[in-house]
Amino acid sequence: MVDGGADLHPVGAARRLGETAGAGSGARRQARHGVPGRDEHPRPQTSGRCQPKGGSAKERDGREALGRSRGGYGTKACVMADGAGRAIAFRLAPGQAHELPHAVPLLDRLPDVPKWVVADRGYTSHAFRQHIWDMGARPAIPPLRHEAPVACPDWIYNNRNRVERLWARLKEWRAVATRYEKTAASFLGVLCLAAALDWIRR
Repeated sequence: MVDGGADLHPVGAARRLGETAGAGSGARRQARHGVPGRDEHPRPQTSGRCQPKGGSAKERDGREALGRSRGGYGTKACVMADGAGRAIAFRLAPGQAHELPHAVPLLDRLPDVPKWVVADRGYTSHAFRQHIWDMGARPAIPPLRHEAPVACPDWIYNNRNRVERLWARLKEWRAVATRYEKTAASFLGVLCLAAALDWIRR
């Protein structure tokens, strides 16, 4: 039960039968009950302040390492591991991106020069092999099927399974196996946390 007073106003102005709700003078519509018309029917602002920031959706996805590949919409994570199969550094890329552009930046983060650099066929490149030779290491990267054979000792290349086992341990974290984080920085933090705990366990 509400005791009506001066603060209560009728919902609409009285009108005759058949008269439309919009009928009446413009002054009454603009300032009914002392309320300006723009406050009575608010609309979203169209100024630049309310526009989404950060560019197009494609540009934002590129910054946040999101992209569409055959496996769906997601992120590709590249890892560099030591001889014991422990993660040293990560780099993120959109799902459709190639791993090779991230190989050299990962190698440049090594504290010292390794004896061997082992990678799968996705990193096959004469320029990348030459970069490994120039830094003082030896590459163990198998060639593609249509390329000429290169030296890749099996007894060294078989150690690549340590990286596969590393990913199997990291993906025990559901947040690593399936990215839930909105930003690339948050997802990279999850990867580093999982890798740090893997170092402690080993």
